[in-house]
Amino acid sequence: MGDLEAPELRDEEVTRWASVVAAQSAVRLVLLDFQRDFAKSPPGGAGGAVLDGRDIGTVVLPDADIKLFVTASAEVRAERRFRELRDRGVGSIRSLVLHQMRERDERDRHREVAPLKPAEDAFLLDTTNMSASVVFDAACQLVISGPVETARKG
Repeated sequence: MGDLEAPELRDEEVTRWASVVAAQSAVRLVLLDFQRDFAKSPPGGAGGAVLDGRDIGTVVLPDADIKLFVTASAEVRAERRFRELRDRGVGSIRSLVLHQMRERDERDRHREVAPLKPAEDAFLLDTTNMSASVVFDAACQLVISGPVETARKG
């Protein structure tokens, strides 16, 4: 497996096409077993895995011990993405980033296969007004606390 932290994976073109490709049922079917195997036996013999994706808790790992549905307003997510691109030296326009973000959300919410939605038993973590360190601490606390039925739905 290649470098999962390669900056190319966060490239604008890759991000844009990921949503389009993810809507293809044949592609999803091939990736499903790979993702599940990865979660069960992550590289390096780690005792667990953290997977990031718009359908991980609903389709890929519906029986996962802990599920976080991390969200923020489209405006905040677009601003974060704009800054990320700027910091990597990639020129972009705020309004275009926001437009693309909204398009992707709409496409993913309404796709026939694995639409974007939180799992019923996921912790909802709205990060709109949170810094990265606060989000990290909140996510860690939810994982440490474990699955508590009353704490789940946000």
